[in-house]
Amino acid sequence: MSLKDIQPSQLYISSRKLGDILEWFEPSDFSNYDAIPIKDLNGKIIFTDGHTRAYAAYLKGVQTLKVYWEEDDLDWALYQMCVDWCNEEGIYTIGDLEGRVIEPDEYEILWIDRCAKMYGQFRKSNCQNC
Repeated sequence: MSLKDIQPSQLYISSRKLGDILEWFEPSDFSNYDAIPIKDLNGKIIFTDGHTRAYAAYLKGVQTLKVYWEEDDLDWALYQMCVDWCNEEGIYTIGDLEGRVIEPDEYEILWIDRCAKMYGQFRKSNCQNC
């Protein structure tokens, strides 16, 4: 699928993870990496995972990516919140993450902690037996 047709659901990329991937990523060899999961979420095709691999592909000039349809029953309301955050920040394609590759400690605070906090608030506000 074309990289430009897939909406990210993540605001940042870890520089450490990206560096590790760039060491082995060979854009001309599709067997070099696992397919990246995508989902049609409310009319948009989104990445459910694999943002760092997709960004590495983008950096190497790849225009189409090996993908598969996500079949796991994930919390799609939470994914929609993440996509909304991306849209609010002007992130519509993997290339829009340019300038958002950050050090691992920043990534932990700005992305992982933000998601954990959002997940906790979402679960609490939607708890049926609280």
